[in-house]
Amino acid sequence: MSQIDLTLKKEQNSTLIPMVILTSLFFIFGFVTWLNGPLIPFFKLACELTESQSYFVTFAFYIAYFVMAVPSSYLIEKLGYKNGISLGLLIIALGALLFYPAAASRTFVFFLIALFVMGTGLAVLQTAANPYVVVIGPRESAAARISVLGIANKLAGFLAPLLLTSLVLSNIGDYSADKIAVMTSVQKESALDALALQLQSPYIYMAVIMLILAVLVKFSPLPEINLDDEGQVEHLSIFKQIKEAFKHPQLVFGVITLMVYIAAEVLAGDSIGGFGKQLGVYGESGSFYLKLTSFTMTFMVIGYVLGITLIPKYVSQVSALKVSGFLGLILIALIVILSPKIMIQLPGIPQLPVIIILVALLGLANALCWPAIWPMALQDLGGYTKIGGAILIMGIIGGAVFPLFYGLLADTINASNTAAGIAETAKSGNQLAYLILIPAYLMIVFFAFKGHKYRKW
Repeated sequence: MSQIDLTLKKEQNSTLIPMVILTSLFFIFGFVTWLNGPLIPFFKLACELTESQSYFVTFAFYIAYFVMAVPSSYLIEKLGYKNGISLGLLIIALGALLFYPAAASRTFVFFLIALFVMGTGLAVLQTAANPYVVVIGPRESAAARISVLGIANKLAGFLAPLLLTSLVLSNIGDYSADKIAVMTSVQKESALDALALQLQSPYIYMAVIMLILAVLVKFSPLPEINLDDEGQVEHLSIFKQIKEAFKHPQLVFGVITLMVYIAAEVLAGDSIGGFGKQLGVYGESGSFYLKLTSFTMTFMVIGYVLGITLIPKYVSQVSALKVSGFLGLILIALIVILSPKIMIQLPGIPQLPVIIILVALLGLANALCWPAIWPMALQDLGGYTKIGGAILIMGIIGGAVFPLFYGLLADTINASNTAAGIAETAKSGNQLAYLILIPAYLMIVFFAFKGHKYRKW
């Protein structure tokens, strides 16, 4: 039994208390993160943006992970895991409060600053929480534990768009392009100002909840862990630790795989609303497209439930990652090939294009990637597990960069279609731009088959 296991055994007889606390935190991660889906078309309308400009929402949010991952690791090393988690919650609260002046001025740059601050808080939380969950139990069941947290994360992701749309943006149908087109410039400015102000109250409430949670975590029984139980790393500078960590191929390939997987996950959750709006998925309220992120989250929850049920008893986390990669490739091929005019009627919801359901199904393909990649990438890192976790967090930059490429490619194809007189909904740029995810799923397949096995360059 390792020193890590002995330390944890003395403080608790099971992983129950840490798992309860971590599950609550991952619910928070999901709620904050997956509000971006409905915010993209919201800001596109309220701040009068192009398709590519609207994806700076994801850029500002996820670039914080890349910028702040290593500083977060340094902070956690100095403050400890529990204090680091409390600090992350406080930073998220600050970002939520910044939405108030941003909404008052209806300035997109101010919104992006607020999102960057919130992303910074989440970077601190993720850097602390993910290595923790890997080491609090047997490594072979790490994917199953992460799947439990993933269900909480994606359940929050399912609820967040529904709550934001129902409680705050239920009247967005009053701000359709047709209605805005007949307004005078003064009327339009007034209407869009009023729309932006609707974001103030929910983010104030969010800030208060984060502050309360920060205090609760500070005084919780969450134990500290020592990932450097043999004292091999603690004397090294942060830059030396990074250099040494990069000598492990499984970590480097894991970072690349995590980066492209995050790109796939973010696009599946955050682009579906704008795509649905383009295809006319309005529903009776005129705002149904804002709820489409919840469809992706539903399939992700199904995937996580399958992970808990099957891993590791029936399926290894390696096999699960292989299936995820191949399923993603099949779905992308269908998304770009099928006509958007093929419709499906499901009970209780408006008629939908089949390709919208296929985009949502990417959530199923993506569900088991995160819980599989983490333990595979961190395996055999020893004392470098903490810095390895921080480097993996940097891979979340995929969620910042790929959506921008998606938006730019979509704008370019749509402009070309318009110039050629092609109908907007017939193989639009929004549909064909999903091709950028083909290399992402190929990388996932490579990591599952070969990349995670390498131990020397």
